[in-house]
Amino acid sequence: MPSKIRSQPYFLTTQFSNPNYPLLVFLPGMDETGKELMYIQTAGLEAAFDVRCFVIPPDELTSWDQMTEQVVSLTKIELEKVPRSPVYLCGESFGGCLALKILEKYPQLFTKIILINSASSFHRVPWLNLGSLLFPYTPQFFYKISSFLSLPFLANLSQISPAASIALSKSTSSAPKETANQRLSLMREFNIDENKLSQITQPVLLIASKNDRLLPSEAEVKRLNNIFSNSQVITLPHSGHACLVERDINLFQILLSANFSVA
Repeated sequence: MPSKIRSQPYFLTTQFSNPNYPLLVFLPGMDETGKELMYIQTAGLEAAFDVRCFVIPPDELTSWDQMTEQVVSLTKIELEKVPRSPVYLCGESFGGCLALKILEKYPQLFTKIILINSASSFHRVPWLNLGSLLFPYTPQFFYKISSFLSLPFLANLSQISPAASIALSKSTSSAPKETANQRLSLMREFNIDENKLSQITQPVLLIASKNDRLLPSEAEVKRLNNIFSNSQVITLPHSGHACLVERDINLFQILLSANFSVA
């Protein structure tokens, strides 16, 4: 019998594409299979950026190194189509870990970096590590239920619209259990060469949610701020982990306030 053809990661254009604008590569969280959510997370960026979102198909079980090469290859293809500068890299949660891996191996490809509630602190949270180890033994029916139970940890539900709540719920349950388990393993085993990161001179914007119930994001941006040589920190005082789906949070406006946008 012929082997099953697996789909490949690709760049999704969520907003109006303008090749005259700087390229912004968005690396979403573990819910990267929830494409509806990406439209909400990147809303407003089209005012000054040509946005590409990295999508990993649900059946794609890939390593950090493989994902790194995939993002870099897709980015180079975009830049071959239309050379431009600056080129932004934006990683949120799980995507923050991937962004750090890319910076470790390809430090000069991106000219500005944005990290939002980076999950690079995952291995320092005991209950998350224990949960990830027990996850393979979770019954399938409970896995489906757990996606709904996790919502209060992912977001401040009072701050998101009904449409955003539905998109967030769909995205957390869209990946098969095998895929979710593999992504949890990646986060548990995540490590980075801090010496290499400390040599990066490009501007880095570190964004943390003060009311993050999932990860110690505020402490993590302080740690990352001590590693990067050219970074600034923005703390969102009322936001949860999935801050980009909240009504009052707009990434483009944050970039403007931090003088991090070309607009």
